[in-house]
Amino acid sequence: MTLIKSISGIRGTIGGEVGDNLTPVDAVKFASAYGTFLKQNNTKERLKVVIGRDARISGPMIHNLVMNTLLGLGIDIIDLGLSTTPTVEIAVPLENADGGIILTASHNPKQWNALKLLNAKGEFLSGKEGELILEIAESEAFDFADVDSLGEITSNDAYMDIHIDEVLNLPLVDAEAVAKRKFKVVVDGVNSSGGVIIPKLLELMGVECVKLYCEPNGQFPHNPEPLKEHLGDICKLVLEEKADFGIVVDPDVDRLAFISNDGEMFGEEYTLVACADYVLSKTPGNTVSNMSSSRALRDITNKHNGKYQASAVGEVNVVTLMKETNAIIGGEGNGGIIYPESHYGRDSLVGVALFLTHLASLDCTVAELRASYPQYYMSKNKIELTPQIDVDAILDAMTEKYKNEDISTVDGVKIDFASEWVHLRKSNTEPIIRIYTEAPTQEDADVLAFRIIEEIKAIAGI
Repeated sequence: MTLIKSISGIRGTIGGEVGDNLTPVDAVKFASAYGTFLKQNNTKERLKVVIGRDARISGPMIHNLVMNTLLGLGIDIIDLGLSTTPTVEIAVPLENADGGIILTASHNPKQWNALKLLNAKGEFLSGKEGELILEIAESEAFDFADVDSLGEITSNDAYMDIHIDEVLNLPLVDAEAVAKRKFKVVVDGVNSSGGVIIPKLLELMGVECVKLYCEPNGQFPHNPEPLKEHLGDICKLVLEEKADFGIVVDPDVDRLAFISNDGEMFGEEYTLVACADYVLSKTPGNTVSNMSSSRALRDITNKHNGKYQASAVGEVNVVTLMKETNAIIGGEGNGGIIYPESHYGRDSLVGVALFLTHLASLDCTVAELRASYPQYYMSKNKIELTPQIDVDAILDAMTEKYKNEDISTVDGVKIDFASEWVHLRKSNTEPIIRIYTEAPTQEDADVLAFRIIEEIKAIAGI
């Protein structure tokens, strides 16, 4: 059982001992720290926070604990109930709120939950702000409101529909063109909020939707991280239904993966590539992704005469670099699309709508579209951490070993070889070292990954 405290929030497994897991006490403590942080950095007499959750079994419990804690601090709540991460992100500025909390552990299995914290723009807090919240939580410097100053709850369950309308109104989304193509699409909503909002969006775009695991009961039918090894059911169903493609989202709907019409993975990395290809063809400009993302986005950006740059891993880092470079689209290779025309947050609805509009303008299948892009293959691996493993020492040793290669230590260690690369970093959300490799063939990516893993194990003595 694990509790991870980071600048992006608190994440852990439900149950167990206080301080070691995400218990009710820990949820209250960190909600108190967030609310206290907002009060310390605002001059307004009355603050307002938007809260939404995914469909996890623990969601209602954590939701009530967090809401009532903020009420106790004298903060008003806009309660969206069952929602998505991007829905909460767009609701914060629309409600003129002072912050937002999404209760979701994203791609983690059902025993996990988390508090993901937003600022008044509906964007993730900066590293400095996150550190302040951790300090407040550690010191327990909370000052709760008296009985006449308690906060109030306003429920609003319309925001998923508002979110859909916002996406359909984007200039580069053409629902009429999509409807004319009469697409048939299979959706795997992993029994969370994506199973509600994605089919609604598709129906309004005139797309026939075949639902798979779209009951928002929190009983994830497979590991919710949208990777190939977890998606056998939808790959099979796309073929059986003779569908044009399949859509997979994670529980909070900020990661997006497609299944091609041949039942094969389109590739999470290529979600952003395809959407960027379409956006750049209409509005040329710059792009950003993180250091663990495919070189394919760089190639597509160059094709459209834009400039590509890579940030450290983490949505807040991608967003910061996007703003600095005026990027018109960006995101992360895990299927996260960030389109500033909508908002600065990963949004699967935006990705679906842009992809469908792109496909509607082409005379090809999804498999053919995938084949038209630069061909890179990734291997995503991890090593479980124990308290005895010195991650910094491992990364230092790997940096020394490959010092004659093109190396970046901005975020972990990234080693760029002529035709392939490897990125090693400690995860912010799980007790693991991530080892990502990319090469022109899957075999080459896997071989490189195996070699690096064996080298790390030798250094660590495991």
